[in-house]
Amino acid sequence: MTTLNTAYAETHSPNPVDLAEELAGINDWQLERQSDDELTLFINGQYTDFQFRLMWREEYKTLQFACLFDLKVPKGRDGDIYKIIGLLNERLWIGHFEYWEDEGVLLFRHASLANDPMLGHFGEEHLAAMVETAISECERFYPVLQFVMWGGQSPEQAIEAAMLDCVGSA
Repeated sequence: MTTLNTAYAETHSPNPVDLAEELAGINDWQLERQSDDELTLFINGQYTDFQFRLMWREEYKTLQFACLFDLKVPKGRDGDIYKIIGLLNERLWIGHFEYWEDEGVLLFRHASLANDPMLGHFGEEHLAAMVETAISECERFYPVLQFVMWGGQSPEQAIEAAMLDCVGSA
């Protein structure tokens, strides 16, 4: 799993989008701030670059993450993409993969509630863990998606090929 730098300033805003902006600065990520409650981080991954969108909904005390990556779905492969997403989502504890057919966008999405009276707000560690989780799941399953979309493998073959557990060391 990727380990992020989390050396936040002593004082910070309770808005988790502000915390995400600090996290971007610490990790040298490019960002675009769309509003007080939304921003996009641009993160270089192992296999592809991610557009990582964070949206805060104050009224629900919820922070939503949508991690989009550049993987085009070839025409005629919609059935396979839905099948592989279903198989991958069975393996996830947090979040899920989606395919937005109209936009041709493949993404990983999850959200976190901050309305627990014990928590009160998002802390730095909570935010960093959510970002790490999304990046980790995208990195872990990107090869599977690639095998299906461009390797011509069935969803089942792609999972078998990409999810091998390596034993030993070189």
